[in-house]
Amino acid sequence: MASRPKILLVDDEEAIRFGVSRYLSKKGYEVEGASDLSEAKGKVAAERYDAILLDLTLPDGNGIDWIPELREARADLAIVVITGTGDVPVAVDAMRRGADNLLTKPVNMADLDVYLQKSLELESLRRRDRTRKRLAKKGEPCFGSSAIMEDVVGLATTAGESDSAVMIEGETGTGKGVLARWIHDQSARSSEPFIEVNCSSLRGELLASELFGHTKGAFTSAVEDREGLVEVADGGTLFLDEIGDMDMAVQAQFLKVIEEKQYRRLGEVRIRRSEFRLICATNHDLDKQVEEGTFRKDLYFRIKVFPINLPPLRERAEDIAELVAYLMNDLGRGDVEISDPIMKLLERYSWPGNIREMRNVLERAILLARGNPLGPEHFPGLGGGVAFVKSPGGDTWDLDGLENEHITRALDKFGGDVRKAARALGISRATLYRKLKKIREE
Repeated sequence: MASRPKILLVDDEEAIRFGVSRYLSKKGYEVEGASDLSEAKGKVAAERYDAILLDLTLPDGNGIDWIPELREARADLAIVVITGTGDVPVAVDAMRRGADNLLTKPVNMADLDVYLQKSLELESLRRRDRTRKRLAKKGEPCFGSSAIMEDVVGLATTAGESDSAVMIEGETGTGKGVLARWIHDQSARSSEPFIEVNCSSLRGELLASELFGHTKGAFTSAVEDREGLVEVADGGTLFLDEIGDMDMAVQAQFLKVIEEKQYRRLGEVRIRRSEFRLICATNHDLDKQVEEGTFRKDLYFRIKVFPINLPPLRERAEDIAELVAYLMNDLGRGDVEISDPIMKLLERYSWPGNIREMRNVLERAILLARGNPLGPEHFPGLGGGVAFVKSPGGDTWDLDGLENEHITRALDKFGGDVRKAARALGISRATLYRKLKKIREE
């Protein structure tokens, strides 16, 4: 919740709106007023409020009939009913329809403050309960324990503590979407929606419609009014995956949304608001796209406030064993043993498709094994063109010897230059130093 809770006071008496607004403003609330249901509904559609103070007898209808609609749209919204009718049936009906509290006119201001605080506390409890239930249904993701990933998780933790725009950069399959959701779950918006849009799957008008929504007849296939995902993300996090694929025209529209927190549905004149937190991801070089003129420089600077680079799997082979165990468990086969030779095979592979490819490879291996122990034959193509060799005079596959020989040849080729050898082998220098130490000890 914001430091100054935002309240909408719906009452047709101007004197009451003035008096209540003045009192609550001094108590630290931000108060807006509406004189009837129509005006109130328009404000709720355009703004996000923490609580509604609602009179029941209004010029264009009974406020009690609006309560179920409000509660359906915002399950955690604090609703306090204020009415001149003090009989018990009205109070019971209002509470049954979703109101948190009811006060009768003339309103005692001190009582109003207390009731409002209690309703806002109830709102906060609802949010936390929703978060707890949601997080209980899913396990914590695995990022690995390598030094490079500890740095990434540290940055992600900092990002979760702020509300700044985050840019996650990394190759396809590295888990950018998983990291984005984790950042959201660590943030103050965790009880609100996490809305994901893949900018590479939609183009032009279709992407604009997906983001901003449209009215019936806005374009040929617009057969009904539809809210956009910017609207759905109000109060939560909007995650734009592969933002580098966003059309220039949509980039211009979205830049305005970021700057003003305002937007229009396609085919609509009315201005709407959405207070969302932005996280973007890309596997492209946005700096290069800016230079080439295919990505707006002004948008680039607005979305890259807090950059996080997610390294490819080949640069953190020390995380592979942990990730394999996590993925096998996620596939429901945590009981399947991964032998040392198989693990060395997995660690030696360069994983061009990263974690996404690893999950597919493990799932395929489980299917190919048909319940039998996993062997090298269940991982076709993982040798990357390198053949297996047998130990001299033995029947076992000497993977250690093959790896050691491969490393030695790489170092010889680059004259002992560890940096160049590590790059050619597709591993980090730290990993190469670790393997060299092991070779010397042997």
